[in-house]
Amino acid sequence: MAAARSSDGSGPLRRAGRAMGRALRAPFTGTARGIRKATHAHGAGESGLGKLIELHAVNGAGDVMITVALASTVFFSVPTDEARGRVALYLAVTMAPFTLLAPVIGPLLDRLPHGRRAAMAGAMFARAVLAITMSGAVATGGLELYPAALGVLVSSKAYGVVRSAVVPRLLPPRFSLVKANSRVTLAGLLATGIAAPIGAGLQTIGSPWPLYGACAIFLGGTVLAFTLPHKVDSAKGERKARLVVPHEDAVRPPPPVGTTKGARSGSTRLGRKNGRDKPPGLRSVGPSVLHGLQANASHRALSGFLIFFLAFLLREQPLAGQSAAVSLGIVGVAAGAGNAFGTAVGAWLRARGPEVIVATVLGLALGVAVLAAIFFSTVMVAALTAVAGFTQALSKLSLDAMIQRDVPEEVRTSAFARSETLLQMSWVVGGAIGIALPLNGVLGMSVAAGLLALGAGASVRGLLGAARRGSPHPRVA
Repeated sequence: MAAARSSDGSGPLRRAGRAMGRALRAPFTGTARGIRKATHAHGAGESGLGKLIELHAVNGAGDVMITVALASTVFFSVPTDEARGRVALYLAVTMAPFTLLAPVIGPLLDRLPHGRRAAMAGAMFARAVLAITMSGAVATGGLELYPAALGVLVSSKAYGVVRSAVVPRLLPPRFSLVKANSRVTLAGLLATGIAAPIGAGLQTIGSPWPLYGACAIFLGGTVLAFTLPHKVDSAKGERKARLVVPHEDAVRPPPPVGTTKGARSGSTRLGRKNGRDKPPGLRSVGPSVLHGLQANASHRALSGFLIFFLAFLLREQPLAGQSAAVSLGIVGVAAGAGNAFGTAVGAWLRARGPEVIVATVLGLALGVAVLAAIFFSTVMVAALTAVAGFTQALSKLSLDAMIQRDVPEEVRTSAFARSETLLQMSWVVGGAIGIALPLNGVLGMSVAAGLLALGAGASVRGLLGAARRGSPHPRVA
């Protein structure tokens, strides 16, 4: 008996059980270690950026679970004509109130500089609760589904605004803002790609099941948000930056020695009036952010347009030789691959001339859209969706870099909130056009080119001019 036992007192059956347990756990623990190694590479683990990357992956996985549940309810479960009405109702019921609520998000979060972790955790927990709330209505598609969907949208945007404000505080040494944003965004895309088929599998069990999965994911994200470093909540080292003086003051020589304090106060500091500082605004940050927003608005309008127009077009007119499901899969994979590639390229380019990058990718997208309108075919549709995903990702990363570079810390959170609101509304406008447009492929691609042409006409000249002059603001790190 003694010989049958090992030195630690365990028998052969217990040793075999432990070995089997280790073998079963190995794929999961090995995968977890590999993910942790990738997210914590190049100093991201020490700075805390790695944990933010993991949190954003959780955010993306949860959001796509909810998207799968909603898509199955308002789109795939009904005929095309009825689906167009349901999707239009979804946009109207959720986006109209969001237009009013979104501008409040940034200023509200500006007042919580010491509660960023709690704000991100709250956004996660709110979506967990709303997912359970939606699970009872998702099967019927009743109107009670839409207020909950609005809550999910607002919570998601609140998380995004805080995340953008947090990234600069977690930069490892010699890490650019664009590279950090690229890594965070890529993690979200990969998590979305993994979670989407899982959500589709849960959908086959029952319509509420993707929402149950989303609830579990967001509860995990709630806990993970509090594991971010405490410096996320600390204001130590932050400086309440001032906006630059207007051009007429910039060229004015300093006041002579002996000028009274009262005489100096109105002319040498922007917003100084009657001895009191007015809150800084966003109009004096330079043209780069403004024109970058205009260019990104056209990209986002194109995205909304292609999503809805192609979704309905390919249900009625699948790509040559393919079923409707395969056709939708082709354009979806092309868009996702382009988005991921654009994010990866953004990490490689870092912060090299974001104005030039935005202007270049807008011209690229416009050129491909024109070709798709002239030579409408399966290949050109797939090419346009891939290029649209690529250019949107790269343009958005460049816009984030310009905001984080040019907008003072004091109003940066509000800037992200306002920019996200504008881009979301642009997406809605593009989606509404896609829903209303007749299902004609050549006409649709022509409209896509027109959306990009409007953006190019409004922004490219200003972006290139700003690139030649250089940023008037110091780099914010």
